[in-house]
Amino acid sequence: MKFLSVPLTTLVLATTIGATMTATHAQQASSTVPGYAYGQRTLATSPVSLAELKQLETSLLFGDDDVKALRQSKAILADQTDAILDVWYGFVASTPHLVRFFGNAATGQPDGAYLEAVRKRFALWILDTADANFDQRWLDWQHEIGLRHHRSKKNKTDGANSVPQVDFRHIPALTIPITTTLKPFLAKKGAPAAEVEKMHAAWVKAVLLQSILWSQPYVRDGQF
Repeated sequence: MKFLSVPLTTLVLATTIGATMTATHAQQASSTVPGYAYGQRTLATSPVSLAELKQLETSLLFGDDDVKALRQSKAILADQTDAILDVWYGFVASTPHLVRFFGNAATGQPDGAYLEAVRKRFALWILDTADANFDQRWLDWQHEIGLRHHRSKKNKTDGANSVPQVDFRHIPALTIPITTTLKPFLAKKGAPAAEVEKMHAAWVKAVLLQSILWSQPYVRDGQF
């Protein structure tokens, strides 16, 4: 699947995307990438407990083999993030109802500054997903990401004048275009087909897990 129809500065897939790195790596990113706040004390504690996270992982059949496959994918994807983002951005550009989440609310046109700021965090998210520790710090950051998609915090990180939220229904739906178009990149470095399949399956689970966690702000208290 290939979607490369417009300039990169006209679109984006998610408002503020990121996940976990090592503590040192996260600290470096926090100081150089505006809005990347993993591990910062200012983050609220996720209302989802670690025990509930483990239950979600069990429901998704996500286990140690998947973590190992994600780790393997990091080395493969590390120097391909720009190319991956080109494809994902192209998909959003070809989908008007997604582009509007990142447009200027007054003009309806894509906000270039907003999109440039998001792209840096989006690139980190690719590596972070492959390197996630699934601990409390990671869980708190997922909660923050969810808030930044929701009207609670959307646009605040970058001071954007965009629509008030990413509509929930599109968040889990985007698991498919993200993971489907990622597969050729996983295969690009010559990994055996069986290993590519394992890495791809792990990515599907990891992206769906995150989209479920990001949905929490949209769900009524006691119903998540």
